[in-house]
Amino acid sequence: MKRLLHSCTALTLSFAFTATALAQEPLKALGAGEGEVSIVAWAGYIERGETDKAYDWVTEFEKKTGCKVSVKTAATSDEMVALMNEGGFDLVTASGDASRRLIAGKRVQPINTDLIPSWKTVDERLQNAAWNTVDGVHYGTPYLWGPNVLMYNTDAFKGEAPKSWNVVFEEMTLPDGKSNKGRVQAYDGPIHVADAALYLMAHKPELGIKDPYELNEEQYKAALDLLRVQRTLVGRYWHDAMIQIDDFKNEGVVASGSWPFQVNLMQAEKQPIASTFPEEGVTGWSDTTMLHADSEHPNCAYMWMEHSLSPKVQGDAAAWFGAVPSVPAACKGNELLTDEGCATNGFDHFDKIRFWKTPVSKCESQGECVPYHRWVSDYIGVIGGR
Repeated sequence: MKRLLHSCTALTLSFAFTATALAQEPLKALGAGEGEVSIVAWAGYIERGETDKAYDWVTEFEKKTGCKVSVKTAATSDEMVALMNEGGFDLVTASGDASRRLIAGKRVQPINTDLIPSWKTVDERLQNAAWNTVDGVHYGTPYLWGPNVLMYNTDAFKGEAPKSWNVVFEEMTLPDGKSNKGRVQAYDGPIHVADAALYLMAHKPELGIKDPYELNEEQYKAALDLLRVQRTLVGRYWHDAMIQIDDFKNEGVVASGSWPFQVNLMQAEKQPIASTFPEEGVTGWSDTTMLHADSEHPNCAYMWMEHSLSPKVQGDAAAWFGAVPSVPAACKGNELLTDEGCATNGFDHFDKIRFWKTPVSKCESQGECVPYHRWVSDYIGVIGGR
């Protein structure tokens, strides 16, 4: 029911994009902290040492600034958009399939990069990214980025990584001699349609898909048909990282699209888990810390954005989540990430990742495309067996 409500809320709140979002004026100068800051974030993004004492980038910030941090964890981009529409939060760590919706809906405000000294240290590939910049106006500070990997049980695959996403899209006998039916998962979010489209780009080139987020009616129908096949294989759709971990450990799940976060946690527990980039490529996420248009604590929010870009925080957060830091300086000298961590987590694969973005009706690759509100309603139908 929770999932359905989130998706329905996203459908209700979807809207037509305008070519240009009207920018309000960003903050001109920093003042004293207001004593608190509230953040909507992905699981594992804002840690204060409660899960592992080595991972804490909140306590020092609170002592230094006097701004107490509160966090609301969101499981999907649609939930983030819904929470920001409701209001009452200062910041959100939005992925590319939420950020442009938040900008177009005027739920977030432009930032003054002059008030964030560490802005100049941000990876140049991210400073003017399409998901956080509109007409040269910046809406937030890049935080972390990474791939949606294929996570698998090494026992089920006899220690050899699956080469294709077909293990979660098509019924087959896996290397352990058992069917994959009921033993695979898929992401419980409409953006998963893009994963099906990415698979079809490789296996049905005649469809002419150039961008998995820009689909005409024929391409979109083919993606839905593939997802309906997948529905017959999926034991449970996942959106909660910790529940997915439990499913792999205790419920017999052996393959699914996932985040490095889950892979790292299970590997730390010596579980028979690994991940891979299949031959078709991967989708991924690049997340931006964005300031609510009606933030009640903008000074603390700016202080947090500056804090979030420090090499120490960037390296620690990237190590914890299995992500890539947005500040390249974090890639060297961080004890938790190690000097190999950035390469391991995909630093050099930036151009190979199809980063999440919101599907719109007027698209670059072919003019007319199926907009996101259709993805929302139709994916609910797929999950419901329609």
